[in-house]
Amino acid sequence: MKQEVIIAGFGGQGVMLLGQLLANAGMYEGENVSWMPSYGPEMRGGTANCHVIVSSEPVASPYIVEPDTAIVMSLPSMEKFAPQVKKGGLLLINSTLIEKDPGRSDLDILKVPANKIANELGNTRIANMVALGAFVGRTGTVKMETIIEAMEKTLPKRHQDFIPLNTEALKRGAELA
Repeated sequence: MKQEVIIAGFGGQGVMLLGQLLANAGMYEGENVSWMPSYGPEMRGGTANCHVIVSSEPVASPYIVEPDTAIVMSLPSMEKFAPQVKKGGLLLINSTLIEKDPGRSDLDILKVPANKIANELGNTRIANMVALGAFVGRTGTVKMETIIEAMEKTLPKRHQDFIPLNTEALKRGAELA
């Protein structure tokens, strides 16, 4: 098993946390993982993306050229990364913020209204968890329980109160998958 994922959006959308949780969950399940962050010139509001690889084989390089999956949280991210996804790969789109068609018919396209669902749950900052839940639900790369375990171990103490809400967001995303 090998899953190469690019996760991208604006700074402040929780792209890095989403990637960290996925990589940590893979590690907790005994897989080989890599997580490589990349930030634009500004942090919050600028571009942000990370490359995550979860593999049963050793990971030779953390850099991904042709991902199996792209999780895109903003239109500029879709425009940049959708063309790179492997034929037959998954393109997970935050459809609340991206109304444009990706222009590819050779992909599994999953449109997730991540911001809308996060808003319904009472906190727009958890849109990343909705997207992560949809990704895990569609691909089964890691178990949902392991994502929750990773969240408990990764989030700082001051954010531990958000775990129940984040868990609900993960579940709502998985329902869409």
